[in-house]
Formats: sequence, C-alpha cells, structure tokens
Amino acid sequence: MSDSSFFRVAVPAPLYGVFDYLAPGETQLETCSPGVRVVVPFGRGERCGVLLAVVEESDVPRSRLKRVVRVLDEAPLFQQEDLALLRWAAQYYLHPLGEVISTALPVRLRKGERPVTSKRSGWRLTTEGDAVRSETLHRAPRQLAVLHAIREAPGGLSREELYEQCDECRDVLRRLEKKGWVEPCEIEPVAEVSGFSATRNMAPELNPMQQAAVDEIQRGLSHFAVYLLDGVTGSGKTEVYLSLIEQVIAQGLQVLVLVPEIGLTPQLLRRFRRRLAVPLSLMHSGLSDTQREAAWHEARLGRGRVVLGTRSALYTPMPELGLIIVDEEHDLSFKQQDGFRYSARDMAVIRGQRGNCPVVLGSATPSLESMNNALSGRYQHLKLPLRAGGAQSPDMDLIDVRSVRLEAGLSPTLMRMLKEQLDSGNQVLLFLNRRGYAPVVTCHDCGWISVCRRCDARMTLHMGSQLLWCHHCGSQRRLEPKCPECGGDQLKPMGQGTERLEEVLRAHFPEAGIARIDRDTTRRKGSLESLLGEIREGKYSLLIGTQMLAKGHHFPNVTLAAILDVDQGLFGADYRAAERMAQLIIQVAGRAGRAEKRGRVVIQTRHPDHPLLHTLIREGYDAFATAALDERREAELPPFSYQALLRSEATKADAAQRFLDEALSLAREQGDNKVEYWGPVPAPMERRAGRYRAHLLLQAADRGRLQKLLSAWVPRLQGLKSARQVRWSIDVDPQEVF
Repeated sequence: MSDSSFFRVAVPAPLYGVFDYLAPGETQLETCSPGVRVVVPFGRGERCGVLLAVVEESDVPRSRLKRVVRVLDEAPLFQQEDLALLRWAAQYYLHPLGEVISTALPVRLRKGERPVTSKRSGWRLTTEGDAVRSETLHRAPRQLAVLHAIREAPGGLSREELYEQCDECRDVLRRLEKKGWVEPCEIEPVAEVSGFSATRNMAPELNPMQQAAVDEIQRGLSHFAVYLLDGVTGSGKTEVYLSLIEQVIAQGLQVLVLVPEIGLTPQLLRRFRRRLAVPLSLMHSGLSDTQREAAWHEARLGRGRVVLGTRSALYTPMPELGLIIVDEEHDLSFKQQDGFRYSARDMAVIRGQRGNCPVVLGSATPSLESMNNALSGRYQHLKLPLRAGGAQSPDMDLIDVRSVRLEAGLSPTLMRMLKEQLDSGNQVLLFLNRRGYAPVVTCHDCGWISVCRRCDARMTLHMGSQLLWCHHCGSQRRLEPKCPECGGDQLKPMGQGTERLEEVLRAHFPEAGIARIDRDTTRRKGSLESLLGEIREGKYSLLIGTQMLAKGHHFPNVTLAAILDVDQGLFGADYRAAERMAQLIIQVAGRAGRAEKRGRVVIQTRHPDHPLLHTLIREGYDAFATAALDERREAELPPFSYQALLRSEATKADAAQRFLDEALSLAREQGDNKVEYWGPVPAPMERRAGRYRAHLLLQAADRGRLQKLLSAWVPRLQGLKSARQVRWSIDVDPQEVF
C-alpha cells in the first residue's frame, strides 16, 4: 500500500455504488485495513464512511478524486465476513451499501465519534455531593436531576450519557462543581451487561419431546442447519434454548438471541440470568446509545458470550458465533418497515449459512414461509405438542354475536363468564387490538365524522386526555364540545377501544382490580415490566390489553382469555390478514391456563362459519397453516412466489402515480415476461401524513428472475425525471402493503 493507492469507501448516502478516494497521508496508511471508519469529503460537507478495500486502480481519473480526510480507527470495526454479510443484504434488499453498513454501526460511531472502548471524560459525586439529600434541592429540580443521574452510576457518568439523560446541563454541572458536589473523572466503558445470578438455578429435567429437540440440534451444532422449533405456548421452548446455549458457551463460542420486541427481553433476561454462568449483553432501543455501543464492542471483541437483543442486534459482529436463536420467529416486528427494509429472521438464516452455524427459529405459530420450508425439507421440523409440567391446553369456543346487543364490545354471554371467573378468584384477559376510547366520533345531527386532516383515516378519541388522535401520522387536536360542522351538541363516540372497555368494566365490577396494558399506559420506561410484575402478584383480576399483552408473557392465574373482535382479520385487504389473525388467536389463547388451572378461550365473531376460523378452532394451528398454504399455492402467492413492492409518495397524487408509470415502463424494457406487475394503484390508505402514496407490486415464480430484474432496474430509478418529485422505496419480500 502507498499514498498512490485508492480507498474504496461505503458512504452513508441514498446512492447506489461505492466511492473512490485518494489515500490519506503516509502516517495513517499503516492502520488502514478494510472495516475502519474514515471521514471523507462528500458533496458540500464531510461524512463518516467505512473502508471496503484499498485498490491500485480506479475508474475515476485521479485528478477528479478527493483525498480521505482522516482515518478514525486503529483496528477494523468490521471483519471481512461482517462486510460480506452486509454486502449480501444490500444486494438482496436493493438498498445502498453505505446506508446498510451505517445501520449496522452503533449511533455514535455512525457520527464519527470516538469508540467507548477508550476512556471517556465524565463526572462523579464527591463525598459531599453523595451526602446531599433530595429535600435540599427541592427548588432546584435540574440540579437534583443531574445529581440523581450521577448517583445512579457509582463509577461515574460520561459526558455523553449525562447529556443524553439531562438536557442543557452544562451550566448546572458548573454550579455543582463550584459547590464541591461533583468532580470531573475518567471513566472506563461499561456495557449494559446483566450479570449471572450468584445462586444459579439447576436445569430442570426436560420432558421426552424437549430432550429429543435438544439432542437433534446438538448433533448439528458444528455446522449450518435451520431448525423450526414448533412448540405450543407453554411447551418449554425457552428451556430448549437454555440447554443449547449452555452447550455452546461451554465450547467457548458465542450465542445471538433475537426477540421481536423490547417488552419480551425482561422476562427472558430473568430466566437466562438464573441459568447461565456468563454475563449477558443486552441490545435494544430502551438503552442509551453509549450502553448499546459498549455491548456491541464487548460482542465484537468476543467477550460478550450471549447477546440478547431485538432486530437491530442481528448485525452485531461476533467472531466466535456458534448459535443463532430467533424467538417468536413469525412476528412482524422482525421486518424493518422503513429505511433499510430487511427481515431480521431471514437475515439470521443467511448469517448462519455464511458463518456455518445452526439457526433455531422458535414459535407457537410459525409463519407460513417457515412452515413451508419445514414441510419441504429445507428446515428441520421439531415439534413440542404438549405443555410442559402436564398443563392442559385451553378449550376454545366461538361466541356468535350476530343480532346481539354489545356493550363496549362485550356480549351478555361473555359478561356472565367474566362474573363466574371473578367470583372464583381467577384472572381474566380481555384482548382488543384498538387503543383509545373510541375509533371515531360522529355528530348525530349532521353526520360529521372525526377524520384526520392529513390522512385518509379517522381520528381516535382518547377520553383521558380529551384528544382526537390519528394513530397513523400522530396528529392531535382537542375534542370540542360542539360539532365543528353544524355547531350541534350531539357528538357521540362510536365503537370501542381499550379505554372505553376499561370504563365499562369498572362500572360493572367496581371491586375488581383492572389493569390496562397498551401503548398509552406503558410509555414511561419500566412501566410495562412494573405492570406485569403486579399482575403476577395478583394485584389485578381483569387484564385489558392490545397486542403487546398477547406476546410471550406468562400469567399463571389467567383462566379465561377473550378476544372481543376477530372479524377484521378474516377479511383484511392484505392476503396475510388471516395468517396474522390465526397467530394472534393462538398467542392470546396461550395466556390462559398455563399452570395447574385449565384455561378457556372465547372468541366473539359475526362469522362463526368462516372455514379458516373453523379449522383453527377445531383442528389447531397446524391444520389452519396447511389449509392456508393450499390457498396460497392455488393463488400463486408467497411462499409459492416472490414479491417486491415499489412505493412512491408525493405531495400531489399525480406525481406519485407518474413516477410509478415511468418505473413500470422502465421495468418492461428489461423484457422478462415471467415477472408480473400489479398496478400502479393508490395505496389502500392513499393519503398519509399529508402525502399521497401509490404502489407497484412485482411478482415472479422464480426468486432468481425477480432478483435479476430488480438489480438492473432499481438503481436506474434514481435517474428518472419524475423521481425528483417523489420519495420512493423498494421493499423486497414485503410483509405489509400499507
């Protein structure tokens, strides 16, 4: 390498391709291995990119190239295998490589900041500051907040972390230092690592089905294979995970465990801590940027033996990776829905394949894609059909609510069931996937309806805050006492949400403790975990919740689970609606009767004779999945075909449509008549957040043909004249059409 070499750099910009630069001065050349961050001129400013290669030739004349400003790292942050995985992802999902690599970096490193592996400047309490009581500063809340934040970090708090937690605190720090309560210090980096319990739980004896699953996977720990662990709720999938993890870390290897949502990490963390003799590195959005970065470095250096995280943890460098586990693999949260639109589940399989390590996909309701892969032999299908500990599966029944008067979505039959269970001292779970008080407000005088001014959607009433709230764009406005259209006073909420359900239940069962779990009641950090703990302690007997209550939580005293409205999933615009409805029903059902008490599940519907619903209730999820796959095969829909969705949005409807028309003409120039085009058409919700949206769907029976067309077509879309007037994105293997 010499100063005549060229640096090939992935720059985070919405442009396809990589960029060549002149090498920096000779003093920096020795540290310049692929995978280091470099600051480069880009446009009118500078950006932090990642070096991909040092080459001796460039297609761009040397006179036109700019020089690398500086190299930021002494050692690569990514190894070659990490960069190769990211290149594969960028190529498959048709996303600019620079943005893909930037996504894989912790936030601070994307900005070109110094890694937290080196000592950082910070603040700690002095002896005098540690003795200060809260009452002393009751009139100085900002000083109290800073003191409290530093007190929570015994080794001191870095400037970066302090500025993340306390806004505009520089002046406050100076005043506290002048009082002698805080002092500057140097801080060693600390990852968000959960230490193992001093009193480890011994592994319980596995039942024969669990042991068979462990044995089968154990035989393949030395090479790549995908195992679909298809276990009913409560069958002990987590114990299978733990047995495998213990074996892998005993070999000196690392394990990556992915969960769909941050709300599932506390309960898994508790169980992992009690069993594993190694610290656990956590990576999710509830942590500070600095904490996540420190955990990222621990894993990259091989010290983090088990990484537990959400979707973004997928690309964490782990040099000794020996096992990947994806829990609740069917969950939609594993698909990124904006920016770099990738599937963490599918990329976990690719990572396992490229790294020659096994991948375990666990679910009580496997996705139809995974079920099809298992049925075709691409995945090994391991079943856990029985609940662990001898617990019985709940009975499932339909309540026909045709011609039945409902109160806040509750039928008289269901109300009687609630009373029986409460009188017996049991807990009841009521599932309604609609937060707020009512999904719409209307005027009974003139017919006015509360619609969003920026979306083709109705605004939901939140009674507690007296706000009309659009759940699509976030717009809010006050609920006025008079109709804005006619001035009448006959405004009425229509339909029901979790708020209204809670109000009605409090009126009928005033002595019962009622817990509502939705996004409105769990915004504060730690509030979800606190509520779940109180439920387990028996503080509440009626549990009301949206989808977050149905996912993976264990409520041993719940004996009745009720789904108030299942019909929307039966007739959704998306062909995946029935699959998601079935998964949700089984997930909710899994909350009932998981201990010695047998549970019961009731589902209210106006379509009790729907064939897929009938199959699910009477024959179970496997039978439903088989029937649904038959329908998909006949309709030539995924997983029996492959799709890509081109989305366009603009401030004017004709601009969004015009871009897709030009894009379609460009695609047809490729001349592949084996690729079908559906559209362009307006999106199911055409206007959202003030922008008009349109879709063009591409579908082919062969994945390779579709990829070949996309790789030639998508980079050319930037050159279309109409592209300047729109925002557009390509979504390969789309999971949602909205």
